Amino acid sequence: MNVHKLLENLTQNGIDLWVNDNKLNLRSPKGVMTPEIQAELTAHKTEILTLLRDRDVALKAASVPLDIGLSLQTIGRLIGGFIEQSSVEYKPPVIDPKVMAQKLTITFRPLPKVYKQPEVIKFQEELAAKLNDYGVKILPWEEATTELSYEITLPISKLNKSFKIRSVKSEIDAVIDVEKSPRCIQKLGILAAESLYKMYSRFILKDREISVSRIAKLSSWAEDHVAKYIEDPTNTQVITLTEIDKDFTNPLISYQEKINIGLNTLIRTFSEMVIGVSHEKISILNMNLSDSVFPKNEIEDFVLNSLVPKVFVPIYPLLLSRFTLGQYNPHESSYAAKLVKLGNELASTGLFPPGFKLCEVIKRKSHRDIVNVIVNGRTGVSYGFVAYAEPPQYVGQPEITEDEWQNLLSVAGFSSDEFRQNDQGRYYIKTKIKGEYRFKQIPDIWLVSSRSGSNKTDLNLESDIIRIGLKEKLFLQLPQGIHPELVDIKPSYDIYVMLAISLSAALYTPEIIKNGAPIVHFHGYPASEWFKANEYYVGVNNPSVPCGTYESGVLNFLGISSLANQEVENTALVSLVEPDHGTNFIAHDLEYLVERLKTGCTQGQIELGGKHFASLKAKVSDR
Repeated sequence: MNVHKLLENLTQNGIDLWVNDNKLNLRSPKGVMTPEIQAELTAHKTEILTLLRDRDVALKAASVPLDIGLSLQTIGRLIGGFIEQSSVEYKPPVIDPKVMAQKLTITFRPLPKVYKQPEVIKFQEELAAKLNDYGVKILPWEEATTELSYEITLPISKLNKSFKIRSVKSEIDAVIDVEKSPRCIQKLGILAAESLYKMYSRFILKDREISVSRIAKLSSWAEDHVAKYIEDPTNTQVITLTEIDKDFTNPLISYQEKINIGLNTLIRTFSEMVIGVSHEKISILNMNLSDSVFPKNEIEDFVLNSLVPKVFVPIYPLLLSRFTLGQYNPHESSYAAKLVKLGNELASTGLFPPGFKLCEVIKRKSHRDIVNVIVNGRTGVSYGFVAYAEPPQYVGQPEITEDEWQNLLSVAGFSSDEFRQNDQGRYYIKTKIKGEYRFKQIPDIWLVSSRSGSNKTDLNLESDIIRIGLKEKLFLQLPQGIHPELVDIKPSYDIYVMLAISLSAALYTPEIIKNGAPIVHFHGYPASEWFKANEYYVGVNNPSVPCGTYESGVLNFLGISSLANQEVENTALVSLVEPDHGTNFIAHDLEYLVERLKTGCTQGQIELGGKHFASLKAKVSDR
């Protein structure tokens, strides 16, 4: 069992675990500690100790207040919906790549004896050296893997076939491999393996869902990709090194063409990330499908600010179990109607390319089944989102005096110097704005959002728009009559980002959200000269954390809050830049945002892909 999952199960059963003097201590309710649980604890004691020690260190680091008066610990719990109580799911956010690096363990799969790509071989050596310099723990292949024997029963014939492989241990964060072209005999073996898997799935499994590792063992025995050796694919990422794809990095090729190239590359190599290498350049590709390219002489920046964050916080969708589920009537929501209008108005910009159905892109059933498990049953993927924040909801005074703050109650799990509660149960924070402490109520945040995989420029009011709430915890309201077990209506990967932007705007730039605010995200950037007075951009130098993580939410929260400590007034629009991912926009008015984005696209100052990112970075460097 995954150690994270084991700790979650123990906590849910009332078992408390902590470290004292490097010893594992526990407290258990009577009758809960079974021999089976005791055996699991004994088997994973070292891993549990390491995990708890790392968590304690992270909690201490995250508890140091920032310039805005709040700590990362408090911000993470606010935007993650962890106010009421701590949870084993909650981990304090880490946004410093150097700290991320020191928490990572990776391994390099040995190169094949016949492998002859000198640029890739040289880069692999340089990469290992840079990762080591930043504190990443690099384990030799033999130490990072364990020998695993397993059998599969061939359908119809009932014959048993035994296999032995080196299985990558679940605590390894990433395996770095190189791309290899299969020989003809391997292609025949792959065809046979896939045919047998289809038969096994139909006649023995009867299409029941099984684990990723089980699927890989059944279908990948004839292949030579590193993914089949992974013990826990939800914890260990596969990174493949290969020759740079000149088409994918060609600035003259449309972003839609790059989506197709990128998806085929990820599927072909069965990797979470593919790093392209040439004599002069490095490219990096993941499911965000950015077309980021780095000069070879900037390998330090590439490793620290692009690769390390992507390994530290993988792309995963937010599970439905994180939400309190409910329903709402979209016909009674003026903001749902505004969201439909927003999407329709943006259709002409071309900023929201059509998504794709997994069944159309991933041809092999075994690969579709694996991806289906990893993406939580989503049948499609799209790029970008549109959302509309409702006005923040307050009960009582949105802001109080310092004397009133002193009379509030402390809240378990929070620093009383940052976070308190009044007699009516409303929460307040102490934050710093332009050098002065202000005491503000945490409002209830609600927004409507396009569902994952929907056509953002042609939203169906009755089936494409979900309502998200952030109070003491997360809330998800589906349109009336929609049942998640019957219909593929899942939250966007970027929910944490939407909520973080909305909450931060309510606290630090209230003029932009007081009447509600449109929020959009697309996989491109505006040029620096596109911005007008009272329009701002932040985040250019942020680490490249992917979407779907509350680290990305924290960085967006900090981006908005940073404006409150600058000489800005009457903010009309904020662009929150996410390197290697794209840009989020929030504006005070729907028509204003639409007009500005349309103008930028017409004038060539806003485009999908990374073309304009360099101008943003150059302008920041000049400040």
